[in-house]
Amino acid sequence: MGRTGEMVLGVLGGIFGILGGLFAVFFGGLGAALGASGASEVIGLGTAAVILGIIGIIGGAIVNRNTRLAGGLMLFSGVAGFIAISLFWVIGGILLIVG
Repeated sequence: MGRTGEMVLGVLGGIFGILGGLFAVFFGGLGAALGASGASEVIGLGTAAVILGIIGIIGGAIVNRNTRLAGGLMLFSGVAGFIAISLFWVIGGILLIVG
């Protein structure tokens, strides 16, 4: 039985999650350059989101071998990303949770 849909959703969700994390890191760096308070926190959460995106891609990649682990990784990554960077994670998070 093929799991192509879940694999595609997991990998695309991870890619969009990484992009969202990079945007958060960029805006956090921009805020730090301009002297905004809390910018280092945004950079840290953006970095965490990049790591969560990588975990989501790993979940999508192993979906044919271990469906439970893959689903758990994608679900964890999707929910934790919303907690970390909320709005930047919308596309990636939805894809990871649905996948």
